[in-house]
Amino acid sequence: MKFDLLAGTAAPNASAPRDRVPRILVFDSGLGGLTVHGEIARITPSAELIYVADTEVFPYGQLAEDVLIARVRAVIAEAVKLTEPDIAVIACNTASTLVLPVLRSAFDIPFVGTVPAIKPACEQSLSKRISVLATPGTVMRDYTRELVAVHAQSCDVTLVGSTRLAGFAQDELFGAPASDADLIEELRPAFVEKGGARTDIVVLACTHYPLILHRLVALAPWPVTFIDSAPAIARRTAQLLGDVKEGPQLPARAFFTGSEAAPPPLRAALGTYGLSDIQTLKVSGG
Repeated sequence: MKFDLLAGTAAPNASAPRDRVPRILVFDSGLGGLTVHGEIARITPSAELIYVADTEVFPYGQLAEDVLIARVRAVIAEAVKLTEPDIAVIACNTASTLVLPVLRSAFDIPFVGTVPAIKPACEQSLSKRISVLATPGTVMRDYTRELVAVHAQSCDVTLVGSTRLAGFAQDELFGAPASDADLIEELRPAFVEKGGARTDIVVLACTHYPLILHRLVALAPWPVTFIDSAPAIARRTAQLLGDVKEGPQLPARAFFTGSEAAPPPLRAALGTYGLSDIQTLKVSGG
């Protein structure tokens, strides 16, 4: 593979002593990165977390590659300048598969990306039939297909690029849930029965999808194991941080690039992640 998305790259000063608790920047195109944010907060309770969502441009899946790269770099540049994080997590599969090499060369902090959990899915599958439920952008990337070729040779893998599911998950947090019928339409291609074997594991290869996991489980045509990469991302982030200075837990902050006010349902949802301080991030360029 050309580069390792999840591994991160330790900056020269990454292990230098800090006079404060570590500051972790978690970035996504929208609200899907909250699933990663929550897992990182769980295993690094002393860290200060900053969540950045590019709600002004969401969703990323339909953007041209050069446009997406320029946009993410511009947002990250503003966020890094404003918050001075010790490490950044790109909690977006679509962005990770394209932008991480650019970010790692442009900034002197470690970056951790998001990888579809194809390897553990294939290892755990009993039927050896798994599906990867992603956005069209993630499905079309060479990196995703390389993961399948390297780590899923013993499995029959179905790649499903949903055009609407990320938006449905985002809308749910805004208090506008999609109908069961609409969710079933997006979910159905991930369930395959062939030669007497059924899909038994579905990889959630978009960080938005676990936001509505309870509905996906309820609407699945048969029981499967849904796997997402948030726990692995959180563990790798903690590893790169090393020894964390103990201190009082600082309140998490959220920055949205969109200027519209967060409605009450969204504020309530953000509150469950400890996010009550919501600010606007102004982005120049990109």
